[in-house]
Amino acid sequence: MNSKMKNQMKKMMFMACLVLFALTACADDDLPIRTNQLPRNAQQFLTQYFRGVEVSYAKQDDEGFDKSYEVVFVDGNKVEFRRDGEWKEVDCRYGRVPDAIVPRAILDFVRQHYAGQYIRKIERDRHGYEVKLTSGLELKFDRNGRFRKID
Repeated sequence: MNSKMKNQMKKMMFMACLVLFALTACADDDLPIRTNQLPRNAQQFLTQYFRGVEVSYAKQDDEGFDKSYEVVFVDGNKVEFRRDGEWKEVDCRYGRVPDAIVPRAILDFVRQHYAGQYIRKIERDRHGYEVKLTSGLELKFDRNGRFRKID
């Protein structure tokens, strides 16, 4: 093997090691937990809105400095919580998101403009809300529940 090939092989090995390191660093650190290990307000949320629904599993996601929680039910629905236990996503792919979770302005908008449909998924972040209807249509709202756009 000549020196040019050796240098190329070294570079390829170095790149392979970098890729392996990056993939390892990006891997989720999921920790299985029991629902009684969730933050108290997350436990209260589950009791209030999903009482009697059987939990398949719960996990804690540690992503660097960010920690979140996910609860998946036997029926396939799931709830994601922020570090502080506040919900960030409720996904009821085989049912409907409980109306009491959805801000009144968003519920009213959906009822007025999309009669006969209901919300299957709702996400919230610091910018506002995104909801997915039974038709698959995704709507975005600001933090006050004012309609912004169809996504």
